Amino acid sequence: MHNSDTSGHAARWTELVDQLEGRLDTLAQAFTTRVREIPEYGESQVTVLEIQETARETFRRLINGLRNGRTDSRDGLLDFASDLGSKRARAGIPPESLTSAVRLDFSILWAELLEIAHTEDAALLATRVDQVWSVVDEFATRTHTSYLTERVRMAQEESSIQREFIARLFNQSTPSQETSTQVASALGINPESRFALVAASGEPGARLRAATSQFGSGQHARQRLFLHESGGNTYVFWALPAVRTRGPELRAETPGPGADSQQLPPGVVNIPCGYVPEVLGLRALPGAARTAESLAALLRPRDTGPLSADSAWARLAQQNLQDAGLDLAAELEEALADCRGGERERLLETVRNYLSTGNITVTSEQLFCHRNTILNRLNRFQELTGIDLAVPAKTARLVVAWA
Repeated sequence: MHNSDTSGHAARWTELVDQLEGRLDTLAQAFTTRVREIPEYGESQVTVLEIQETARETFRRLINGLRNGRTDSRDGLLDFASDLGSKRARAGIPPESLTSAVRLDFSILWAELLEIAHTEDAALLATRVDQVWSVVDEFATRTHTSYLTERVRMAQEESSIQREFIARLFNQSTPSQETSTQVASALGINPESRFALVAASGEPGARLRAATSQFGSGQHARQRLFLHESGGNTYVFWALPAVRTRGPELRAETPGPGADSQQLPPGVVNIPCGYVPEVLGLRALPGAARTAESLAALLRPRDTGPLSADSAWARLAQQNLQDAGLDLAAELEEALADCRGGERERLLETVRNYLSTGNITVTSEQLFCHRNTILNRLNRFQELTGIDLAVPAKTARLVVAWA
């Protein structure tokens, strides 16, 4: 009696599967209607006709997968799933949209089974639900695996192409307008946008590369970092956000005082590197890269973050003068060589303090000295060095010498 029941269930299951196959158009239409309610799917480049034809073929193969003793049909189903996953990745369907679409298969298939089954088929359906779920789940898993594999391949291919175009841009001291346009198209950015750029080598360079690979998730996902490596240096640049002016046009945000660090991506803020906070257009990036590289060469152990020209102009001037054979610091030391006792230290302390305040009264208060004492020390410093602190051009020599 048990064998007879089992045989009867198998025969009835075959009947139900055959009836399902006769309703392929109904199944495909139900899927098409519901999948187009998923916003990203409905607005994608996948046409309604393609969705409907793919749904019909999907359900045909799923139904074949439900038949007993048809392992070959299961293999065909999985091959079809692999192809479908790749196609949807190339069509740009977001992963969450694909998940929502694939989840529809089981609910639509099971609803149709309930529609054609009789009341007395309840026990049969209870024994077959795991089989239906298993077939659909295998199909969904293979689709997702193929989708993700294709997305990785596409990302690697896109990254490789982008690196080639970025290298082409940086390898020209003054890129042409045509090069700028081609690079912008490859990167998906406006060639006339304003950019920021940082550069570093060695361990800071490795930290820049790590920050770039980790960036692009969470609240900062919309900001893209672009990487270029050349001659042992690592360069990273990104577009500055656009802001609306009083007119209809958009322009890149212009940094205000103290805004440098606010425009830096979080992962870059604490990396010692050369920093150019504003670059006017893609064509200016190679020149900015040379500036950032020069700034990176001026980094000192006490520096814990990006170094811009605004904060390091004195260091740049000092380096350029030294390269030209002029050492202002050595000249200053020579001029103060005749000081005796603690005079040199007192003079330097007074001058440094005055340079930071620009005010005789404030300097005297901070050093707990009479105002006349401060004036006498500044006059003595001028006598020894020839530097009048009331003359900006003379004062600049000190700023550079002590950079």
